[in-house]
Amino acid sequence: MKTNASQSAKTPPPYHEFYMQGDQLRSHYQFLWDNIQRGGLGDLSAKAQEAHLALQAEGVTFTVYSDKESGIERVWPFDVIPRIIPASEWRQIERGLSQRVKALNLFLKDIYHDQRILKDGVVPAELILGGKDFRREIMGINPPQDIYTHISGIDIVRDYDGKYVVLEDNLRTPSGVSYMIENRLVERRILPEFFSRYKVQRLEHYPALLIQALRRLSPRGKNNAVVVILTPGIYNAAYFEHTFLAKEMGIPVAEGRDLVVQNNIVYLKTTQGYQRVDVLYRRVDDDFLDPLCFRSDSIVGVAGLINAWRAGNVAIVNAPGNGIADDKAVYIYVPDMIRYYLHEEPLLASVPTYQMTNANDRVRVLDQLESMVVKAVSESGGYGMLIGPASTAEEREIFKKKVLENPRNYIAQPIIPLSQHLCYLDNELQSRHLDLRPFVIYGETPQTVPGGLTRVAFRKGSLVVNSSQGGGSKDTWVLEDSGERISS
Repeated sequence: MKTNASQSAKTPPPYHEFYMQGDQLRSHYQFLWDNIQRGGLGDLSAKAQEAHLALQAEGVTFTVYSDKESGIERVWPFDVIPRIIPASEWRQIERGLSQRVKALNLFLKDIYHDQRILKDGVVPAELILGGKDFRREIMGINPPQDIYTHISGIDIVRDYDGKYVVLEDNLRTPSGVSYMIENRLVERRILPEFFSRYKVQRLEHYPALLIQALRRLSPRGKNNAVVVILTPGIYNAAYFEHTFLAKEMGIPVAEGRDLVVQNNIVYLKTTQGYQRVDVLYRRVDDDFLDPLCFRSDSIVGVAGLINAWRAGNVAIVNAPGNGIADDKAVYIYVPDMIRYYLHEEPLLASVPTYQMTNANDRVRVLDQLESMVVKAVSESGGYGMLIGPASTAEEREIFKKKVLENPRNYIAQPIIPLSQHLCYLDNELQSRHLDLRPFVIYGETPQTVPGGLTRVAFRKGSLVVNSSQGGGSKDTWVLEDSGERISS
């Protein structure tokens, strides 16, 4: 029932989450596999259909703007076979992510204040000051409790040896947590027998952890804090998530036109009059956040919001200006940030990355485009990217010209094959590539919710896991320390 893609003699096969070498099953999947074999494909088909209907009934959707002929709204794509992570592996991930988020937060505080890391030459000043996501408008602002990275989504993958490495950081308005929770709710519904045997750590409490962290930021104290989610509106691709989190946390979701700033205080317009807002969980990009500070043509932001933040009358989550820290050209320096600010060695490795502003790196990459991944530094969602082995000569030539025209806008990385996992697709079991996006909430300390969003490249041979480009997802089970499953 297992399928393997052919591998060249020189390239080792990708790490497989389900199997070890020689098709031997990993021990923590044994009980799951025994049940799959007993039930057969017919049972999996029934459970997959039940999952799809449950997601459809709950309105769990995502948006694909590029395919308007078939309709832009789709039911969330979900695979019923869960990904299982042993407790020992999770502890490694958890420690590494906490360390990374602490360092990135200190980096943001530094570059918007004293800029010591730039003066000491650890990170090139021109790389930061010349980055389009560096916001001079917020220099000197002190966010509540010095936290910039309130919510982080860090993408991690496995290398050939199965070692976890960080692929990229998402520190602006990271999305996907609603789908992480919905995956778990659906899996508990269709696979209750497994949750009675496996000891799986809970992640459904994410909204409770988040609202607790948000209330801590209130300038008027956490007990009476008014928290609001700022959304661009119903046409935003992540609008489902905005409303989902608002409902789960018991707070209002508002558009820019629903808010007003008076005397540097933010108010929500309600049927009872103006209500003061203490914490704004914004899902609007920096450029459109405040037309008086950033883009003047924005109609989804709130005029005067940055001045209210500067005055200390409102907390903004995540802090404006975070984009420079998850700029892909800055990614290469995160290990140096960890050493500089924390005086520690990185617990999670980074993927080797080539800077296109470096002449030697640029020549090397352009000579080997067919074996590289080239990424635009500020793009996300799988856009602005060239995957060398899957590209045509014409596409590589186009990207070569783009890189030469604007080297600062691109980085390159060697192909990381992503680990594989068994999936139930097209009425059969097939192996597909996947990654993992855990979510870190920075309250008193960084806290990683046990699990995360496992994204799967449903298309055969593809390394693109984004749902807007043919990807899907799995539920992610992090086991407790007591063992892989409860004895019967």
